[in-house]
Amino acid sequence: MASLAASDHRQEQAAQPALRESYRRRPDGAVEISELWRILWHRRFMILAIAGLLAGLALAYGVVTSPLYTASAQLLIDPRDRNVVSNDVNPSSVSPDGGLAQVESQASVIQSTSVLMRAIRATKLAEDSEFNGRGLLSRLLGRVAADPPNADGSLTPAEARTLANLRRKFSVRRADKVFVVDVVVTTKDAEKSAKLANAVAEAYLADQADARSKAATEASDGLTARLDEQRKRVEKAENAVERYRAQNNLVASSGRLISDQQLGEISNQLSAAQARTAALKSQVEQIAQQRRGSGSLAGSSTEAIQSPVVAKLREQEATLVQREADLQSQLGPRHPSIGAAQSQLVTIRRMIATEIARVEQSVRTDYERAQGNEKLLAGKLEALTRQTQGADQASVRLRELQRDLEAARTVYANFLLRAQETREQANLDTTNARIISRAQPPQQASWPPTLPLIAAAGMLGLGLGAGLALIREYAAPHLISRSQAEALVGAPVIAVLRPGKPAAKRRWRLRKPPPVPAETRSEAGFALLRLFNAPETAATAARSLLLTSVESDAGDRERVTDLLAEAAVQQGERVLLIDADLEKELEEAGPGLMDLLRGESSLESAIHFGASKDVAMMSGGRRKAPPQKGVGRTFAMRMLADASRHFDLVVMDGGSLGRNVRIAPLVGMAEEIVLVARLYGTRQQDIVQAMEAARIMGRTITATILVDGSGRG
Repeated sequence: MASLAASDHRQEQAAQPALRESYRRRPDGAVEISELWRILWHRRFMILAIAGLLAGLALAYGVVTSPLYTASAQLLIDPRDRNVVSNDVNPSSVSPDGGLAQVESQASVIQSTSVLMRAIRATKLAEDSEFNGRGLLSRLLGRVAADPPNADGSLTPAEARTLANLRRKFSVRRADKVFVVDVVVTTKDAEKSAKLANAVAEAYLADQADARSKAATEASDGLTARLDEQRKRVEKAENAVERYRAQNNLVASSGRLISDQQLGEISNQLSAAQARTAALKSQVEQIAQQRRGSGSLAGSSTEAIQSPVVAKLREQEATLVQREADLQSQLGPRHPSIGAAQSQLVTIRRMIATEIARVEQSVRTDYERAQGNEKLLAGKLEALTRQTQGADQASVRLRELQRDLEAARTVYANFLLRAQETREQANLDTTNARIISRAQPPQQASWPPTLPLIAAAGMLGLGLGAGLALIREYAAPHLISRSQAEALVGAPVIAVLRPGKPAAKRRWRLRKPPPVPAETRSEAGFALLRLFNAPETAATAARSLLLTSVESDAGDRERVTDLLAEAAVQQGERVLLIDADLEKELEEAGPGLMDLLRGESSLESAIHFGASKDVAMMSGGRRKAPPQKGVGRTFAMRMLADASRHFDLVVMDGGSLGRNVRIAPLVGMAEEIVLVARLYGTRQQDIVQAMEAARIMGRTITATILVDGSGRG
């Protein structure tokens, strides 16, 4: 009988290979990216609670916080100063970066102590409690006496506190690549913010004007103090030059000695003569070289080519040559006209040679004349040089004295000019900076931005809640989707049920079943069809189905057992329900499953019928001693064989296999092992343990039924 049951079981599994072969178990059961929204939706109340809490805190902060008002004044700072006069005291050259570094430096000047203290004193800000108020710690320590003034003129403690508070509420901003600087002040009063922003901007302009005026005044005073000294140096240098000229009889014309002028003129003439002699010498050597090379007149020299007479004779020669060639081609070489043409050609060539010889002779004559002129000028230069050698010794000292005089005059003139310019610059403001937009009292508070804060807090809360939800899920992962269950278990999900509210007792112990939605009933019926879809001729014995779950899903497992039994009855089948959960506290008094597995009772005496004759129930029976392993498997096969004569489907509630180990013989005989799990409620770790328990008992999970957690009211 054991071999027959095993054969029937193999035939039943072979009838539906396509359904189970498509599911390959993936042990980790990891969450896919597309399923993350299921986790977030399941934890939506926690996420919304966190977002609401942070938004409420932001709202409370916005309500209790004192409003702050921000005012801004705009300054245009051009690194190029106004070119009223030549301004070397405060140079206005633009740096290689276009002046942006200079503007950044001026932004730092606006934040300097001198500018801010000027604004504080102009607005009497040291008397304002918002800026000069003592802190809580100072009041607790008893420091309530007035601050004494400083004898050295430095900042008093009150001014120091006011300056420190102003720095915290004041800022200077500049956008990229512009020369516009924003002076921003934030206080608790709108009028005060605008007043302080304008005061700081005006203090900066006044500070720059004073600084430039002071620099110009100091430079002018320093230059004026040196003018008398420079004037005396010029007079002393002039007297030294005139006295030396008189002593050495050095006569000058137009500022130069006459001997120096003559020597310069002769030297220039000699240079020109030497250049001409060299050029003519080169021409003579070229003519001689051509004559030696060709053995005839040098008709290709530059002078011969440039001669108009030679050029005209060359044209006539070319004409006669062309005429001779034409006559030979027309009349023949012996014609008298050809002889006449040849005679004319000889005459022309003789005239060309005569003209070239004349040109060459002219070049030689010019060369000899240039040599004579060069020798004459060289003699004059030598004589003049001997004459001026004595005067040159005296001229060296004279030129030295003249250089000293020119340097003294230049320095004196520069001192005099700069003293007058800087004296005028002290009264001119050349700073190219101005206020282009005065600060106006703001109409709305800049802080706290209640609505943006609430929106930001809400978004932060949503992100924080989503992060906590994902962390909580990954710390203890649960089943969240059908595909994840199939990947984890390695078996198909044949149904996703919403069985409704839990019943106080098992369904088959009541005369009236609890209300179940029609959709759930239909899904349970389709689950049976998906599970047992073999042809009608495959087997005639009763089909067996054992449901198991983790311990925390016992209620869902019992309701799914009831639904499957009811669905089978509605399909016209007779159903035997077996309560195989032997780990319950109560023990049945009458015979039941354990009695059949020990061989102490028959099937007819262990079952009983309820309101319907199509559904029979079997309890767990008396659990005085578990059956031996081999005996239990034998009687389990016998029980299922006897049940096939009276019932079409045997549905067994197997409890949690990890604890309900006494039904191991029955687990090995069941055709289908179905795991019942709750979406968003069953931990993956518990499912793995249930699968391991089934594997130890010699079976694997063949199908999964999921219970939708949202279906519970």
